[in-house]
Order: sequence, then structure tokens, then C-alpha cells
Amino acid sequence: MTIFQSEFRQMADQCFFAKTFKSEIEFKDERLFSMKHLATGSCLCGTVSFHINGEFESFFLCHCSRCRKDTGSVHAANLFSSKAKVQWLAGQESIKTFQLPGTQHAKSFCMICGSALPTVQMNGALLVVPAGSLDSQISIRPNAHICYTDRAEWADGLETVDKICALPD
Repeated sequence: MTIFQSEFRQMADQCFFAKTFKSEIEFKDERLFSMKHLATGSCLCGTVSFHINGEFESFFLCHCSRCRKDTGSVHAANLFSSKAKVQWLAGQESIKTFQLPGTQHAKSFCMICGSALPTVQMNGALLVVPAGSLDSQISIRPNAHICYTDRAEWADGLETVDKICALPD
């Protein structure tokens, strides 16, 4: 079992996705240029932009109450990698990280628009990237819904809800 698998299992058992944010996120580190460019992303207002270099290993949809609170949605959609690195292209000074006191649950976001942004966790061993922060297409699809028994009661049956391709009239 890799350090990623071991640490992730421990985190999944506790049903949340974060560790204390440290300053391990690398800013234009020379090592990043030798890695395979995988994805690009940004915040809603465009202040923060980044590249992800390396491969994602997992893609989980977490239904725990903490992830639902910090996304304001039915679940968080996060990509995980023990090998990929984030390269900040712009706006690193506008990134804030909130850590829920007394827990390991953390979230990085743009201080201007509030958009979720990548976070390095587990003392630099794990990169967590909110899927919605990516601007480019990715080939990985979600591996699983996790903390599913903790899901919101209104989440059941969403596949039967009407699908409208624009704003409703």
C-alpha cells in the first residue's frame, strides 16, 4: 500500500478530505517543468490561475456534511494525486485557506470570489484539486461516491429530476 492509499484510507474513514494547509504548494518550481502538464484551472473571477502537472490517481464525490457545507452542494468533487504538482500562474497572494478548528478539514479558496482552489495536504504528500476549478477537460471519471450514508436526504432520486439545458423560464 502506498503512502497515498494509506493516508487516504485514514482520511476516508474519518469522512473528510483535508489536512492542515502548509506552504508546500509550489510556486513556479523548476521541477514542475519536467513533469507532464495535465490540466489548467482558475477561479471564477480569473484572479487565480494554475496548471496541474502530473497524473490524478483518484476522483471522489464526498457526501459528508463538511464537504456539503463547504461546497454548498450535494457533494464535493475532488481529484487526488500523490505525484502531481500545482504551478500557480497568477494570484497566489489571493489564496486563503480555512481549516475547521479541531479537525483536519481544510479548504483553499480565492479571497476575491470564493472559488475553491487546489490544496496540498498531508505535509506535501497529497494534492487535492476541486474538479470544478479546472478549465480543461480531464480523462479520469469519478471512482466512487464516498461517505454516501451521510448524504443529504434530498439527494436521493436526483437522476430522475428534469434536465434543462439552459436557465428555466
